[in-house]
Amino acid sequence: MEWAIIVVIVVVVFVFISLTVKIVPQQRVGVVERLGKFHRLLTPGLNILIPVIDHVRVYHDLRIQQANVPPQTVITKDNVQVQIDTIIFYQVVGPEQATYGISDYVYGVRNITTATMRQIIGKMELDETLSGREKISSDIRIALDEATEKWGVRIERVEVIDIKPPLDIQDAMDKQMKAERNKRAIVLEAEAAKQDMILRAEGDKQSKILKAEGDKEARIREAEGLRQAQELEALGEAKAIEAVAAAEKSRIQMLREAGLDEQVLAYRSFEALTEVSKGPANKVFIPSNAIETLGSIGAIGEMFKNKEGKK
Repeated sequence: MEWAIIVVIVVVVFVFISLTVKIVPQQRVGVVERLGKFHRLLTPGLNILIPVIDHVRVYHDLRIQQANVPPQTVITKDNVQVQIDTIIFYQVVGPEQATYGISDYVYGVRNITTATMRQIIGKMELDETLSGREKISSDIRIALDEATEKWGVRIERVEVIDIKPPLDIQDAMDKQMKAERNKRAIVLEAEAAKQDMILRAEGDKQSKILKAEGDKEARIREAEGLRQAQELEALGEAKAIEAVAAAEKSRIQMLREAGLDEQVLAYRSFEALTEVSKGPANKVFIPSNAIETLGSIGAIGEMFKNKEGKK
């Protein structure tokens, strides 16, 4: 009997403590009602409540949450059905409003997203829809912000994950894309061929220019070499003439210094003629001026004069 009383007391104490002491983790908050009316918020850490009188209505996670919106089929302005998947990122910033402003704010966010999406897509054509994900996300976020502000919920981001047109439209788009890519490939190939021809022509032009410049340079150098050779040859001839003249001048100077004047030379010449006249030839021709010169040498001159007279 005593053990039963002890167990009851322990259970009562445990229940009392559990109703009195509340430990709230970080980034969570509890909404406390006292006698059915909002009283206060439980903040992270240790909190003390009055059992039975105070009651924790709900706990909210203050971290950024995400909610997937089920794929929605909407109709574009040009009457094409597309299926859109969307995901919403939100955060509870007002726990009291999130508790009493709406029964289920996640459900409300999804419904507003669906309605807003249909309204936006209904004003856009298919091509605009396929290329306007950013605009769709922005418009949905603006519409959600206006509605969820009084719920204590802030929409952080809206992402349009996928937009799926009908299969026949997808096939047509695939064919159009392939045709566009083939066209682009043909254009690129033609552009490459054009560039190749231009580069080849430019290379051939540069090659001819370089060859012409090389030939010009070779001819210039050849002419310059020939001119220098002629100059050197003329210079050599001039120096040779100067050397001969100098040698002749030196020889004459040496003959003068040795006393070999014109009369001696004439005498030596006639000595040589005398030897010639002893040969088979019976006639010897002597210039008259030479005889006059020899006249100044006396008997020798007379001899040749007589011989001249005999002739």
